[in-house]
Amino acid sequence: MNGWLDRIRDPSEKTLAWVLLAPAFLLLGLIVAYPIGKLVWNSFHDLRLSGGGEAKFTGLLNYSDVLQDGDFWNAALNTFLITVITVPGGLVVGLGLAMLANLPFRRRWPVRLALLLPWALPLSFVGLIFAWFFHTEYGVVNDVLRRLGAREPTMWLLTPGYAFAAICASIIWKSSSFIAMILLAGLQMIPRSLYEAAEVDGASKWQQFREVTLPMLMPSIIVALIFRTITALQTFDIPYTMTKGGPGNATETLAMLIHKTTIDYLDVGYGSTLAVCMFLLSLVFTALYLRRIGKSD
Repeated sequence: MNGWLDRIRDPSEKTLAWVLLAPAFLLLGLIVAYPIGKLVWNSFHDLRLSGGGEAKFTGLLNYSDVLQDGDFWNAALNTFLITVITVPGGLVVGLGLAMLANLPFRRRWPVRLALLLPWALPLSFVGLIFAWFFHTEYGVVNDVLRRLGAREPTMWLLTPGYAFAAICASIIWKSSSFIAMILLAGLQMIPRSLYEAAEVDGASKWQQFREVTLPMLMPSIIVALIFRTITALQTFDIPYTMTKGGPGNATETLAMLIHKTTIDYLDVGYGSTLAVCMFLLSLVFTALYLRRIGKSD
């Protein structure tokens, strides 16, 4: 008894660390571990809110159905294409914007404010804006094309390929500002002395970018890619507000399929299975990035 009192009165570093970390672990358990555990539990059951019955344990039946579901593979392919197009595209545009904002302007705050505004706009609002841009009849894009000599208006959001391209362009515009903010912070951490030494050695601007900027900026790039890839795999708002997955299901993503299954069809069990699949996909991509960081270290 006295030993426990002594530990409480004069805790060791290890005991003090556990005491201080306990609230954080409890909070993580409530907002992370429990929802994920509940999601996995639902995925092993037939749980339909429309039927009014109790949940029935089905084992791996839902996962077997997912592998045979054409809608799942279509949504997974669309999500994969959006990820591989918009993540590198946003990185290239964001890197250019970050380097522009890092130039020695006398007044750089308007440029940095311009970077912040797209990131601050709600995703659904961005989707509505670009849906208006690409509207067949009164959209800005078709109006510009008409002034340049186009005879027939392009049905951007009514043609599968064009609709997919419009969505990708919208996501790149939205996400590039977020990437630019992360990369701008990384650029400001690069010592100016490295560039001065490279200039003394006769390195050109391109050589300075390749040999100094990119290697020093790589940790920031990896962090930006992790965040962007996870959000790209969970893409919902912009495609939903622009096309609602159409025409047909040509632009439907995994997140939209999960929403349709659980909210519209009230099939919580199968929707949870789809969500678990998306969660595992996010973990795989994150693990690949973390492995890349480990090799860099």
